[in-house]
Amino acid sequence: MRAMRSIVILISGRGSNMEAIVRAAQAESWPVKIAAVIASRPDAEGLAFARSEGIPALAVASKQFPDREQFDAALRQAIDAFAPDLVVLAGFMRILTAGFVAHYAGRMLNIHPSLLPSFPGLATHRQALAAGVKLHGATVHFVTADLDHGPIVAQAAVPVFDGDSEQQLAQRVLQQEHIIYPRAVRWFVEGRLRLEDGRVHIDADAQPV
Repeated sequence: MRAMRSIVILISGRGSNMEAIVRAAQAESWPVKIAAVIASRPDAEGLAFARSEGIPALAVASKQFPDREQFDAALRQAIDAFAPDLVVLAGFMRILTAGFVAHYAGRMLNIHPSLLPSFPGLATHRQALAAGVKLHGATVHFVTADLDHGPIVAQAAVPVFDGDSEQQLAQRVLQQEHIIYPRAVRWFVEGRLRLEDGRVHIDADAQPV
């Protein structure tokens, strides 16, 4: 029997990926405790969902701090109070300092709405449409100091259709995010992910059927 793992999920808004992870953990009986949901905005919609599920939910309001370093220090203190094995960025719209990232090296995941390394940063769907790509998607990766880079855990691709709007493409990608992010988090909590030489290796029994 695998040991129970603990995770903290960071959000900035509605937290739809957070909700997908919580729902999957419940439905699939993961060996995990979702210790807390922490938001960078006190009005983040996802906090209400977390509280409705009995998950400790709090905000570390980024606007209360004069710079990134002080915000990250306060956020780190809030996270470490729950002693998580994994920190999950689920629509957390803050650029983190190198020191913060180093503190959670190998135990912090992010999901980005593109097939990395293509289209890092913001407005990924607009970038994809402007580039005329035929495939777009989402990427789960370990967080490093390089923005929207880091060892890739999982990806999902969706077609890009003629006449797609940003909103249509975003919705198609989001549906896949809600599949691959819970899957990647489950792999971590079940001890199936290994980081070697900057690459992620997944135990054979972790492959999706």
